[in-house]
Amino acid sequence: MTTIHTLNELDGQPHANVFPDKEPKTIRLTLDAGGEVAPHSHPDREIVFYLIKGTIELDLGDETHELSVGDIARFDGDQEIAPRAVEESTALIVLASRSDE
Repeated sequence: MTTIHTLNELDGQPHANVFPDKEPKTIRLTLDAGGEVAPHSHPDREIVFYLIKGTIELDLGDETHELSVGDIARFDGDQEIAPRAVEESTALIVLASRSDE
C-alpha cells in the first residue's frame, strides 16, 4: 500500500511524525531561528537528515556540521545529536533500524 503526505500539512512542532507507528521512523523537524533540540541519541538507528529549508548547525558527538538547503547527512544514532537552527529551518529525518552490513 502506498501512503503519500505533504510535509506542510503535518501537525506537530518541532516534530511531526510523517508515518505514525511505521518503519522507518520519518520525522519533519521545524525550528524557528535560534531553536534547538537538546542533545540526545537514537541507539541502534542509522539516521538520514535532509535539510529542506534554512541553515542548521548539527552537533554530532564532538563535531559540529553546518548544513545548508539540500544537504544530506547520514550518521550513526548512537552518538549524541543536537540540531540548532541558525535561521528558520525545516528538515526531513529518517531513522532506520541499523543493518548488519
